[in-house]
Amino acid sequence: MSASPVFSSAAVGRPFIFPLRSSAALLAQLSALPKLAAVAPASRLDVRPAPEMVSCGIRELDALTGGLPRGCLTEICGAASSGRTSILLSALAQATQRGEVCALVDASDALDPGSAMAAQIAMERLLWVRCKKTVLSSRSPVLSPVGECSGRNFHQGKIQVEIQREANQRRGWESRIEQVLKVTDLLLQSNGFGMIVLDLGDIPVRSARRISLASWFRFRRAIEHTPTVLLVLEQQPIAGSCSSVLVKVTGHRSQVAREKLSAVSCQLSAGRPGHAELLDQFEITAELLRSRLERKQPQAVVSFASHAKWAG
Repeated sequence: MSASPVFSSAAVGRPFIFPLRSSAALLAQLSALPKLAAVAPASRLDVRPAPEMVSCGIRELDALTGGLPRGCLTEICGAASSGRTSILLSALAQATQRGEVCALVDASDALDPGSAMAAQIAMERLLWVRCKKTVLSSRSPVLSPVGECSGRNFHQGKIQVEIQREANQRRGWESRIEQVLKVTDLLLQSNGFGMIVLDLGDIPVRSARRISLASWFRFRRAIEHTPTVLLVLEQQPIAGSCSSVLVKVTGHRSQVAREKLSAVSCQLSAGRPGHAELLDQFEITAELLRSRLERKQPQAVVSFASHAKWAG
């Protein structure tokens, strides 16, 4: 019987000699062991089916990502005026027009119902959760630099006021984030929504990054075997490896119509400034930063336009 030397780093240079057998005989011997009876070869493992993809209502974005995956977490990140809200309204419009019940967790209470109806969102199928800012207790100290102080004391008092104001704002955002996490847990447990959107676009990045990675893992596991689309809008990526699709959007000022200004804003006084202008649309660039669904060329980029309501 022939033998083949197999070297191991743990053997400190000493070779182990194993008899050379066929793979079928080796698998049969391993499967006979009680502890390895349930072990199956990799070739016999079931391949996890690809998630169902649904349209977000923007043809270019669907071509870039393949759509929004059900049972997965999708992140849309970008700065202010980058097109996040346009994607949000389009995705909710498509979902509600398919007859699905959707939920929007609005962390900063920023949704405009008029814009939502103009985007053809079926409001009767939308649960709008508006997170309110917590009112601080009257016991919280209020500092003021105004008084009999002057010079250096006045400057120190002003700095203390700014520090107190920043602390109050930070506690306000943290309370909203706590509301978002609690509400999202309840919505995911209900198991009855076709799409759940978390709008964290106006949450400061420093506060949004306080959301623990364990929360995102919990959200991902909660929707893993459900037909729910979990869409998160933010300024910077915060879900880490828990998101299946990550898209970065950037907005560019595109088209301005001065001749329509008088027709749309006729209620303005005749002495309006000459530099006033009306924005018809702006170009949005979407960049696919990560996709765990299939092997795609990284850093793919597409562009599309977002039209204003009066632009038609």
